[in-house]
Amino acid sequence: MDIASLIPDFKSMGIEYGTLLMFAMLLILLLTGMPLAFVTLLVALIFALGWFGPMSVPLITSRVYSFVSSFVFVSVPMFVLMAALLDRSGIARDLFDAMKLVGGRVRGAVAVQTIFVAVVLAAMSGIIGGEIVLLGLLALPQMLRMGYDRNLAIGVICAGGSLGTMVPPSIVLIIYGLTANVSIGELFTSAFVPGFMLAGFYVLYVLIRCYLNPSLAPALDPEPVPAGEKWRLIKGIILPIMVVMFVLGSIYGGIASVTEASAVGVMGVLLSTLLRGELTLGMLKAATLQTLATCGMIVWIGIGASALVGVFNLMGGINFVSDLVTGISSNPTVIILFIMLILFVLGMFLDWVGIALLTMPIFVPIITDLGYDPVWFGVLFAMNMQISFLSPPFGPAAFYLKSVAPPEISLSDIFKALLPFIAIQVFAVALLIMFPGITGR
Repeated sequence: MDIASLIPDFKSMGIEYGTLLMFAMLLILLLTGMPLAFVTLLVALIFALGWFGPMSVPLITSRVYSFVSSFVFVSVPMFVLMAALLDRSGIARDLFDAMKLVGGRVRGAVAVQTIFVAVVLAAMSGIIGGEIVLLGLLALPQMLRMGYDRNLAIGVICAGGSLGTMVPPSIVLIIYGLTANVSIGELFTSAFVPGFMLAGFYVLYVLIRCYLNPSLAPALDPEPVPAGEKWRLIKGIILPIMVVMFVLGSIYGGIASVTEASAVGVMGVLLSTLLRGELTLGMLKAATLQTLATCGMIVWIGIGASALVGVFNLMGGINFVSDLVTGISSNPTVIILFIMLILFVLGMFLDWVGIALLTMPIFVPIITDLGYDPVWFGVLFAMNMQISFLSPPFGPAAFYLKSVAPPEISLSDIFKALLPFIAIQVFAVALLIMFPGITGR
């Protein structure tokens, strides 16, 4: 029996009901626990057959090929490999120790130090999950032992560890650039100030809270760091800073493309681990396997989302959704806020890769038609996705931290601790909407 004959004719129901049925089918299949990549691919196949017939299937393969054949996509496994190597080396631990010099002797210094470490780690690899786990292993026990408020410690680690969505070289920005067909180098340049601005807000929040309520952080250590110890700590920060300078410097200096810079970064981390005497065959194998697993997930989500968006576009769905969104108001700012709300809600339930690949082909043309810069919108999208990393009920940051947190810290405790930081992120999104010049666009 022909499988295509079992699928009803969807075209007769029109694009309105077709869109509704597609969304309902996606939701129901996701609730069964099926991975997003397979859900999108299955729904794309069903609608391709039901709307256009069997002859439309090659269209899906052409969409998939255009996604996976992009040269810039090579940078994704490179940055993931950097993060996997950092996970298994002592670079992050030494970096955390060295940041004692940056944190100084102010109240809340270790929390500030943790945010600085998060920024450097984000600038090295742009990966979020590994950062939170590393900081959860390094910083959380130390802050709890020193008497830091538990909620403050949890919030700093999850929010700081999520800075990888904003601070270049962010994988979020790379995927957005691929999907929206905009310059990734320009995205990195535009995200630089907003990323550090957000980190600055976190530091400011910690310092103000600790100043207003001294019980949140321990008393200052009156003992200055000896000169010999200072030199030992400084040595721990030299290699990570050099890697960051080589990666970002080569991009901003116009010496290398993002893809080439990612290879430079991998070489820098490999040399760093070699000089530290930590590079082994077992470490390299484990990092490579982790990279394959992560990139395999991203590629499969990309394949499914590309196929679904391609079919939806051929159905006329993108024009339908565009008219629906722009019909809400004649005020462009209201439309931007509505899009941000949609992304925020989706971020509570879906992975950011799926959100980017499913929604950006729809939203970016709307943004362009409204006269906005798609590069600015990319930074706005990355900031919104940072909120999704902390937002209940499925905020990945909370689950990453829970995997290494003491057993007495529950998921509800973590989500409760993240609320002030979510408010800071929402404030940062509002600032970017009100003052697009922050991105330099």
